[in-house]
Amino acid sequence: MDALLPRPRAELAPGAVHVPDWLSFAEQRDLVAACRGFAGYRHTRLPNGGVMSVKSVCLGWHWYPYGYSRTTGEGTPVLPFPGWLGDLGRRALADAYGEPADGYEPDIALVNFYDAAAKMGLHQDKDERSLAPVVSFSLGDACVFRFGNTETRGRPYTDVELRSGDVFVFGGPSRLAYHGVPKTLPGTADPALGLTGRLNITLRVSGL
Repeated sequence: MDALLPRPRAELAPGAVHVPDWLSFAEQRDLVAACRGFAGYRHTRLPNGGVMSVKSVCLGWHWYPYGYSRTTGEGTPVLPFPGWLGDLGRRALADAYGEPADGYEPDIALVNFYDAAAKMGLHQDKDERSLAPVVSFSLGDACVFRFGNTETRGRPYTDVELRSGDVFVFGGPSRLAYHGVPKTLPGTADPALGLTGRLNITLRVSGL
């Protein structure tokens, strides 16, 4: 029954916009296929010795805690950032904000894969030198996405369910808001998508 209920576009905070079902099913399948073609998914090791439960691969610039480089942790070149993904990001940003996004030039894509047990603690995307908006695409299993405030990992925050095809954009006053994924919802993806688990593609502007 939930699938029959409309999920309206929502602004969770100034500059933070959730656009449900933005990607068509064909676009979702194309993105899943593209993500399968990116080599080098790995669990990132944190400075405290912990290991992130998501598996990630980077395009354009390689993210490491807490910065960016042109080579991966193994010293290999970072995969290039594809122009078509920048085009998709500009289209999503324009639809979310209701204004042209011609000047938006993302040069980083972080692709995170969540299995049934993976999660992401609350954090800020603050390793970029640019405060241009972040554009995030969800594929596969749904998740609980927690979007908080810019000052602390604690309340106030809002939990929203992100499903396959959804876009979430945050910029402006919300650009440095804490956010994370406390849990995924296994088995919620359309089997026709051919994806077990959740993929999240996050576009950013490095300013580097």
